[in-house]
Amino acid sequence: MNDILPIVLSILVALVVIGALIPVLIKTRRNITRYPETRDANDPEVRSGGGTAVEESTGTIERGGPAGVELDDLDTTTVPDDAAGLETIPVETPLPVAGRLTRLRERLVRSNNIMGKGLLALLSSDRIDEGVWDEVEETLLLADLGTEPTMQLVDALRERVKVLGTRTPEHVKAMLREELIKLVDPTMDRSLNVERHADKPAVMMVVGVNGVGKTTTVGKLARVLVAEDKDVLLGAADTFRAAAAEQLATWGARVGVPTVKSDIDGADPASVAYEAVKAGIEQEVDVVMIDTAGRLQNKVGLMDELGKVKRVVEKLAEVDEVLLVLDATTGQNGLNQARVFSEVVNITGIVLTKLDGTAKGGIVVAIQKSLGVPVKLVGLGEGADDLAPFDTESFVDALLN
Repeated sequence: MNDILPIVLSILVALVVIGALIPVLIKTRRNITRYPETRDANDPEVRSGGGTAVEESTGTIERGGPAGVELDDLDTTTVPDDAAGLETIPVETPLPVAGRLTRLRERLVRSNNIMGKGLLALLSSDRIDEGVWDEVEETLLLADLGTEPTMQLVDALRERVKVLGTRTPEHVKAMLREELIKLVDPTMDRSLNVERHADKPAVMMVVGVNGVGKTTTVGKLARVLVAEDKDVLLGAADTFRAAAAEQLATWGARVGVPTVKSDIDGADPASVAYEAVKAGIEQEVDVVMIDTAGRLQNKVGLMDELGKVKRVVEKLAEVDEVLLVLDATTGQNGLNQARVFSEVVNITGIVLTKLDGTAKGGIVVAIQKSLGVPVKLVGLGEGADDLAPFDTESFVDALLN
């Protein structure tokens, strides 16, 4: 009997150990199946393994992510949380596009815009003399329309008023609406280039200076694409701002979108972007969205680094869309930012955030005229669904209501 007891105890201990290992083995197998090549700089096999290297003037980026890049499977809906270790993030269902557009129009109508209200009042005056036209011009300039577009609109309005003769409020509003729509330009292509290629995902880079809401915009846009049944992967290439990667991963987790990020502060942004696109190709996703660090447009080194990120990504796939995020409340300063960024990377579209916080809706026209690049998206609030495609007629109608 005494001889049997140790054997029984050994069997029981072995069963307990095996039972504890089963869930771990299942989870590991699931992650390997979903992401067959986890990118972790701490993995000795990755560090010592061969593979293609991407040469740049500032260093070498090896397959496997030498900058401490790891691929986090956020389909588990968990992200790091300082207080509790792991926090479960419920997957949300974004509003459809039509619902977002309705909310955005309502917010813009309620915003304190000076363009539409001021122009309607001036052009409805009993007598329109040079003094009134001076006020019209001043109103447009104050609305950040820009000098050239202002003169273009004033000349068109002068001619219309001269021919029109009568100026009832209805006629004035209809005339102003037509001219503003021409100025905002409904012919510009405002569609996002997010259609998957035959063998590769569409790649989107999002750029802009600090503080404009860039990472938040990436998260909100991921929601938009998910609502359109796109399979999305995020790349957290903002490796310098504290908690930027975690912020982006949280946005992704909210809509069930995985995020490629580095576990090392200050890691090479180009390496993270490269690994994100590589993972997107392997996983056959529709769109890879890369969030970049906020660049100060007067810092030459940082702007050069942004150009490097784009060049490295293009070793794997074409960059289909480069969105520049601008804060609408910065007015002409935002226009200066846009010019500098356009010299470094080929900007294909503008995202205007905080448009409800400014009375200067003319910045939309000024940016488009200056760069020849369309405003594709606008944000009018802090909510998760307060981002929607820019629509010319809706924008003008909101200004005039």
